[in-house]
Amino acid sequence: MASGKVIAAVAVSLDGFIAGPGDGPERPLGIGGERLFTWFEDGDTAGRFYPWMKMSAASAAAFDGFIARVGAVISGRRTYDIAGAWHGEGEVPGAPLFVVTHQVPAQVPAADPPYTFVTDGISSAVRQALAAAGGKDVRLMGASMVQQCLGAGLLDELTLEVVPVLVGGGVRLLDGVAPGAADLELLRVVDAPGVTHLTYQVSR
Repeated sequence: MASGKVIAAVAVSLDGFIAGPGDGPERPLGIGGERLFTWFEDGDTAGRFYPWMKMSAASAAAFDGFIARVGAVISGRRTYDIAGAWHGEGEVPGAPLFVVTHQVPAQVPAADPPYTFVTDGISSAVRQALAAAGGKDVRLMGASMVQQCLGAGLLDELTLEVVPVLVGGGVRLLDGVAPGAADLELLRVVDAPGVTHLTYQVSR
């Protein structure tokens, strides 16, 4: 079976932020970060994977097409904690979740499939997730996972869901990425109400 790709799709402001200042479990998107996701619910097309979503037809096709490719998910520990461990449901329902962490949490919610905690780095997490994905793709969750995979030459495709707002502070998607870490080739542009989906192929 062909191996999948390592991919990420991230909503980002024009000034490069994926969450506003002060993000945490009580306010997962930080101050002002919710403006990055208004396109999730301002349309009339129901999402295939998350029943609460109502997107424009263009965004639904782009977003659902991305999620349909996902066979496993890698999350950083901070994202896992802020998301409340996704209440045991996984970030993509039914897809194995791998959490990169220095220490396994003392309490882990029951999940199907069970969560896997990887303590020996991003390369190990990618190997395990690709094996579990069964030929489908592996989704990265969190700025740190994108940054680490870019730095290690492990990211194959990056979609920026660019929202025309200025957040002004908070969590930057590409903070600390070394100059020349990767070359990006634009593969696809989907212009949708309130968001532009830009998909890049990443080469090393």
